[in-house]
Amino acid sequence: MVRSSVLGRAPRVEPGVEDRLMAERVVNGAADGGSRLVLRLSDDSEVTLPESLVKILLASANEFSEGHAVTVLASETSLTPTEVGELLGLSRPFVSRLLDAGDIPSERLPGSRHRVVRLADVLEFQERRDKRRTGRRRIAEEVESAEFPY
Repeated sequence: MVRSSVLGRAPRVEPGVEDRLMAERVVNGAADGGSRLVLRLSDDSEVTLPESLVKILLASANEFSEGHAVTVLASETSLTPTEVGELLGLSRPFVSRLLDAGDIPSERLPGSRHRVVRLADVLEFQERRDKRRTGRRRIAEEVESAEFPY
């Protein structure tokens, strides 16, 4: 059975100019943190969105306002090593080494050599990687500003 790409099926939305402006209005309007969002349905009835959904929409609006595309995937989505590489901007062989080393948890499919990785684990790895990168950058800046005599 051929598996189609999870990333290819995930809804990806590129913001246009009007989308960016509207998203910026939403983000600025919700800056006080106590905002409610009300969705008007096609039958003119209204639904007040729960706080968890408001957080998702505001996060998406924030990305849109900065001109970034948004892709929607559930954190429990299973990805192939190739898809992990696409998300992280890494090669599949390098991702395989990360999986082998246990840096990113993975599972082997039953009766197969193939592995799958949860999106949540990929995002957790990316967060750890970004924190290390930020830490290294701060250390380099501190060393530079210390003006050591060598």
